[in-house]
Amino acid sequence: MTIRVAVDALGGERGRAGIVAGAVAARSETIEPVLYGPKSLDPHGLEVVEAAEMIGMHEKPADAVRSKPDSSLVAACRAVGTGDADAVVSGGNTGAMLAAGLLHIRRLPGVLRPAIAVVIPARNRASVLIDSGANADARAEHLLQFAHMGSVFAEEILGARRPEVRLLSIGEEPEKGNELTLEAHRLLAGSGLNFLGNAEARELLRGAADVVVADGFTGNVALKLLEGTIKELLDALREEIAATPRGKLGGLLIRPAARRLRTRLDPDTYGGAYLLGLRGLSVIAHGNSTASAIANAIRLAARGVEHRVVERLGEGLPDRVASPSSPTLNPAK
Repeated sequence: MTIRVAVDALGGERGRAGIVAGAVAARSETIEPVLYGPKSLDPHGLEVVEAAEMIGMHEKPADAVRSKPDSSLVAACRAVGTGDADAVVSGGNTGAMLAAGLLHIRRLPGVLRPAIAVVIPARNRASVLIDSGANADARAEHLLQFAHMGSVFAEEILGARRPEVRLLSIGEEPEKGNELTLEAHRLLAGSGLNFLGNAEARELLRGAADVVVADGFTGNVALKLLEGTIKELLDALREEIAATPRGKLGGLLIRPAARRLRTRLDPDTYGGAYLLGLRGLSVIAHGNSTASAIANAIRLAARGVEHRVVERLGEGLPDRVASPSSPTLNPAK
């Protein structure tokens, strides 16, 4: 089957040309990217659905989604809700993606809060950090549900069997943490998941677990710290190698290993993060995504459709009804 992926052509900081180039690179016999953007777009043979307005990175998400219903981001999300596309990819305003997803794609039955699942390129194994930015404020029962969603993700996308789950906290001991993590620890311990206890942030790049659970505020801080640290270390290494003739010579010898390391740690390798808990597949790309990252985000979206991630979430989540008093989303990103 051919998977149609709606691509927000105006969602990103690098401009539309890179997004189009990434979409063209991702096109294949099984993947059909569809661009949502203005008529002036040069699609290089791809289908274009006209959507001239853009939601800026610094606009208030809910207000922007309501006031710009025909923007490229909202139109691309709406296409998934109406069945015109199988998945959506955008590197635009994360909060707007959440708001548009809730409005047009809607939550799966029983889901309290959608959550952002990001693949962490850990040393021993890839793992998923959830939530990494959708919910700045969360309750323990939300973290329990994030763990269930992350486990489905780890099984279907990372190939983990009976995924190991750990809770991000300030110490491995069960009594370590704030009220939220203490209550979440109690719920996870009795959940039937393969819960192994707490994990500290320093273990994230070692492969703390297949699934690491956090509230969106803590998860987003941890994610951005990891991204910044990785970038600074790789840039500093490159500068040190180029600083002296001896360094340049040594650099030639370690170049293959350095390239493998950079590829493994590069956020562009996965290209984006799933917004889990909706009735359709939504992938949030980094705002500074290169063409390569956009292409990988589209492939990631298609892979989620192939593996029936949304359907598996609907089947795999424990039965419960979302509370009507649940507070509105407060994006951490």
